[in-house]
Amino acid sequence: MGQEQINLKRTARIAGFIYLFIAITGVFGIMYVPMQLIDSGNLPLTMRTILRHEFLFRSGIMSNLVCQTLFVFLVLQLYKLFQQVSKHLTRTMFALVIVGVPIAFLIIFNQLFALLLLKENFMRGFPSAQLQSLIMAFIKMYNYGNVVIRIFWGLWLIPFGQLVYRSGFMPKILGILLIIGGSAYVLDAFTFVLFPGYHYSVTGIIVGLTSSVAEFSMVFWLLIKGVRKVSA
Repeated sequence: MGQEQINLKRTARIAGFIYLFIAITGVFGIMYVPMQLIDSGNLPLTMRTILRHEFLFRSGIMSNLVCQTLFVFLVLQLYKLFQQVSKHLTRTMFALVIVGVPIAFLIIFNQLFALLLLKENFMRGFPSAQLQSLIMAFIKMYNYGNVVIRIFWGLWLIPFGQLVYRSGFMPKILGILLIIGGSAYVLDAFTFVLFPGYHYSVTGIIVGLTSSVAEFSMVFWLLIKGVRKVSA
């Protein structure tokens, strides 16, 4: 095995481990914690639940922050892995992630704002109903933001998929799956804004299936195989 092959394999494995931790922290912070604590139809219950399970709520926030931080390190490893395939595509992939991560941090701050209102007493002068409505507004802004940010979660997968397809050291099918999954993310974000009724019943399901298959397949390939033998 040549030195170039060894270096590519090492870089791929590092990217795979980072990608796996992103998947774990993302699922925990974005999906599991809100499902356990948030009931959009019952605000008083949601407020009591968050206060009763404050550490779980804070753990979800921390998990989201870790997820987005790791995202930067992942794209750096992928940049190193694919830079010889196409400089243009690697730069595009890198730029989309670097732009998307700060937006994701702003979205996550909505959860901190909601917790601030729940825990602090500086807004005691507000009527209870108004305060509850404000807290729910921050929670909903977080939920809506997580759908809109899918534009960037999808767009970065498209050049990533193209790089995988062109690389020669990874299966082309993985590249195709990434492009499909990325396109589904973008479609879902636009559908949520323009035709929200179809987001929950159609595109949300599509993006869940396509992106899960594409990204988890990529994670396991990076971890188990890394790269194929590079042709001389």
